[in-house]
Formats: sequence, structure tokens, C-alpha cells
Amino acid sequence: MPIATGDKIPDEKVMVVTKEGFEPAQTGELLGKGKVVLFGLPGAFTPTCSDHHLPGFVLRADELTAKGVDTIACVAVNDAFVMKAWGQTQDVGDKVTLIADGNGDFTRAMDLVFDGSGFGLGSRSQRYAAIIEDGIITTLNVESKPGLDVSSAETILAAL
Repeated sequence: MPIATGDKIPDEKVMVVTKEGFEPAQTGELLGKGKVVLFGLPGAFTPTCSDHHLPGFVLRADELTAKGVDTIACVAVNDAFVMKAWGQTQDVGDKVTLIADGNGDFTRAMDLVFDGSGFGLGSRSQRYAAIIEDGIITTLNVESKPGLDVSSAETILAAL
């Protein structure tokens, strides 16, 4: 059963993109303190993810921070090398923490796996956005169809 509002964020090992490259982290620690906006997407360098989803959060980072958000994080079932390169091409800087869920362990623990095998993508993350307060999910918006609506930066800003 997919994770839901009121649930604790799973604690899985992931890789986080840093200025120096990337380093291992536990999602319980990374996402478990303060107010966090986490958004998941099918993949780095894919059209909607690169043209709209990630850029929306980068553009609205200051507005999110002004509403009390301590961390804005993006997770995808991609390796850390891909996430680092994507962050550079998207000019993310330190506005959004990029999380590489290379094995999909965090995405499976969230039970938000998207089967993209029909498109040659394999198992990926569904598109979603969550507000997490001290490790507890207070808002979870999962897209029910292709495209970007309930998981956009604008929708999350309105929910804060």
C-alpha cells in the first residue's frame, strides 16, 4: 500500500548530489528534520521532468523557503552521476537537493513505483510531491495521469 499522509518517511540509503560530487545518505535523516518539500519524478533528462517539474521548484525555491520550508528535495530512480549532470544542466545550485535512488529502494519503500518498461525506462518513480514535517508526511500529491498538476511547485506553495 502506498505511503500516505500521517506516515513516517522511509529510511533508505540513497546518494545525494553535493558540490564535490555525491555522498551516501539515509532518507530518514535527510528528510526527517524540519519542514521538507520532496518531489519525485520518473527521470532526469526526461521532457516533463526537465522542462517543468524540476525548473518549477528551482524558480520557486525562495518562495518555498519564505513559507518555512527548510529543505527542497528531488528524488529520481537514476544513478548519482546522472543526477549530478542533470543538476548542472538545470542550474540547480543549492536550491534543490538532488537525491539519486539508483536501486529504487526508497521509491519501493514509498510504494510509488511507476512501471516505465513500455517506454524502455524500467521501474521508476511516480510523479508526486510531499510536504514532510519532522519526518511525517503531512501532504502527499500523486499525479493520477501523465503530466504535471498536483505535484507542481505552484500547487505545493498553495498547500503551505
